[in-house]
Amino acid sequence: MRIPIYQIDAFTNERFRGNPAAVCPLNEWIKDELMQKIANENNLSETAFFVKKENEYELRWFTPKGEIDLCGHATLASAYVINSYLDENLKNIKFTTKSGVLEVINEDSLYTLCFPSRKGKQSNPPEALIKGLGKVPEEVYKSRDYMAVFETEQDILTLELNMDELKKLDGFGVIVTAKGKEVDFVSRFFAPKAGVDEDPVTGSAHCTLVPFWKDRLNKDKLIALQLSERGGKLYCTDLGEIVKIAGEAVAYLEGYIEV
Repeated sequence: MRIPIYQIDAFTNERFRGNPAAVCPLNEWIKDELMQKIANENNLSETAFFVKKENEYELRWFTPKGEIDLCGHATLASAYVINSYLDENLKNIKFTTKSGVLEVINEDSLYTLCFPSRKGKQSNPPEALIKGLGKVPEEVYKSRDYMAVFETEQDILTLELNMDELKKLDGFGVIVTAKGKEVDFVSRFFAPKAGVDEDPVTGSAHCTLVPFWKDRLNKDKLIALQLSERGGKLYCTDLGEIVKIAGEAVAYLEGYIEV
């Protein structure tokens, strides 16, 4: 069996920056076990698989360790593949996913994800979170992920990370964030339990970040920067129950998998 594969750098317009995702268009669904093996072999933070169903696409995402319920950069990458290789005239793409129907709008080079808001609830910092980050955050919130709020960008950049401690937490991943110097806010994201120690740019984390910073800064439109080694910029809008997250993408690889 030959399966097409594309590797797309998302939330950037430069190759080797942003967040790389593998995208595999399928004519019909293959076994979950095979999709997981492909994701593990790709060894990227996400591999996306989609199947066209009438006017929509069914979309699923896999880390090297398992399937997840929401992923931003691999959704953006999937929309890019559809527009660039399969249907260049489709500017409003709907994906059916484990998190409901997600819409991606393509305007010129910018892809806007319409994702569900996931506002965090304030909580006490677990011991494993403090040990895992090497610093005590000013505030901690919990949604799908833990979100630790710090005072400065420098706090974010100088964490003394212990992934074994972060693996003990009951959330999917850990967001760290602070007010930005040149943008509204900055962040980093860690998901060692999913086989991703640090994710370069994490769209789904902004479902929690955006409503927090909207309230803190009293702004509906926000520009965000993820402070990973590769880095990525996101243009965000808070619409209440929906968060819009926009970014660019660029192709790196096109080929086939033989299985």
